[in-house]
Parts: sequence; C-alpha cells; structure tokens
Amino acid sequence: MVSRGTLFAAPRVGSCRAVCSIAVMVLLSLGTGDAAWSRAMARHAPKHHGPRLAALMPEPFIRELAAKHPPANSAASCTPAKFRIVLDVGHTAESEGAISARNVAEFVFNLHLAQRIVEKLKADGFTETRLLVTEGKAKPSLFKRVAAANDLGANLFLSIHHDSVPDNMLEVWDYGGKKSHFSDRFSGYSVFVSRDNPDFPTSLRFADLVAKEMKADGLDYAKQYTLPIMGRNQHELLNKDTGVYRYDQLVVLRKTRMPAVLLEAGSISNRDEEVAMGSPERQEMISSGVTEAVREFCDPRWAILGPM
Repeated sequence: MVSRGTLFAAPRVGSCRAVCSIAVMVLLSLGTGDAAWSRAMARHAPKHHGPRLAALMPEPFIRELAAKHPPANSAASCTPAKFRIVLDVGHTAESEGAISARNVAEFVFNLHLAQRIVEKLKADGFTETRLLVTEGKAKPSLFKRVAAANDLGANLFLSIHHDSVPDNMLEVWDYGGKKSHFSDRFSGYSVFVSRDNPDFPTSLRFADLVAKEMKADGLDYAKQYTLPIMGRNQHELLNKDTGVYRYDQLVVLRKTRMPAVLLEAGSISNRDEEVAMGSPERQEMISSGVTEAVREFCDPRWAILGPM
C-alpha cells in the first residue's frame, strides 16, 4: 500500500494497391523494423492479396518508409533483449508497508510477486529486467529507488505494492491468538500514474495495458479511491473501465526519468483476498498479465497480429 506524499477485416477495395497502402500506414503507425512483417501480412490480409502484399511491399521498402516515419515512442519498436524494465519492490524490510489481516508485512507480498514477474519477463525474452530491492526507512528509500532506476537507464519502471485501507477503516479480529486488523469491505487491484512524470502519456498507456490484463483475467479493480470517505486518499479515476487512477504526489512516479506505473496487486487487509494474493495461482496470473502488458507495450503489433 502507498500513502499520500510518499511516494486496431481488411477493407474491401478495388485494387491491391489500396490494400497495400493501408497496410503500410498501419505498420508504420505501429512501428516496424523486423522481417516478420511479411509473414504477418500474408496471414492477416485477405487470402487473394496476401502473396501480392509480400511482393509489392519488400522489406527494404518498408524499412525506408519506417525510417522516414519513426514511431512516436521508441518503446513501441523495442528489442526485448535490450529493453530494461525495473521491477521495484514496494517498501523495505525496515519500513514494511501495510500489515495484512493475518499479520504478514506488505513488503513480503511485494517481494514474492515482484520476483515472479521478473522471472516471467526474463523467460519471455526481457532479459535486462531488474529487480529493485531498496533498504532503509520509508522516505529516504523512495529517493534511493528513483536514483537507482535512473542510474540503470531503465526504459520502464513498475512498482509493486499490495493494498489496504486507512487505519480508521480497519476492524479488529483475533487471529492465532493475536489481535489483528482487517477490512473485508473493499478488494481489488488498482493502477496509479502521475501527471508529473516526464512521460505521462506513455506512463498512462502502459498503465492501461496492465489494468486491461488484470480485467481480462477476471479481476475487479478497487473502487474505494473514488469515494469521499477515503479523504486525502481519494484519487481521480482516469479509466473507469479498468481502474487506472491519478496519483501525482508519488515520488517513484513523478521523479523517475522514464515512464512509471505503480500496481496495487490486491488488498491484503481483505481476509479472502489476502489468501488469494499469497497463492501461486494468483501470483502466476498477475505475473503473466504484466508480461503480456510489457510485450504489447514494447510492440503494439502483438495485440493485433499475435506472435510473429
């Protein structure tokens, strides 16, 4: 948990030339740069046009046009093996974040999930992915992790957290003979971005991709951040379909020099969701979702054409 201040069926046309022109423009808008485009076009264009597309649009021609019309964001045509993602483990061993309904520190949940995501990304070819574990007290650790991500020359920053609720919304129960605190009222993931990030549009694009994957897996996003009862923890909902929120004050989102997103994977103060968040099945679901989001972020053609 974070606290305030801390942080596209091809069209029917009369000539193949028209189809080719449209295909070129689509490929250019999505970013080109590998030989797989011809296989993809042959697979997805109308059957009577596929072979002619490959003949009329040779790779050097595509490359020449791509050079004249580069993608707006270099991440759109990145090379996975060179694309550096920093997976930031929220909080530290000294400043553990929220405490779950069964008295497990948020930092433990964050570390385990971040490790799974790193493993998944590396297995998928994003071998430059880095796990960032920071030491120290809360506020100093925030600037340490920002400095580390900036020094690493990261292309993308994702901070992993698990959610709770403000202390005044917690209830008391006995767990294992110990007074413990919970709130079953709210649950779900949430994704945060800051308008103060130097590349807010790209941050928002990645946040939308992550949230979309969470929703596609059947997860619901946390609705409480729109409610007045949240007080200073109330935030603007930027995407009401998938659960992307604006949180300008977060240090790790506004001070990083690359697109940055924070994921609250789920609520550990909710007793049922806490159990789910600790399960290998949920961790696999989330890590796979994040990996899909990174893959699409790196090459948007993935979402349209699939693996090439």
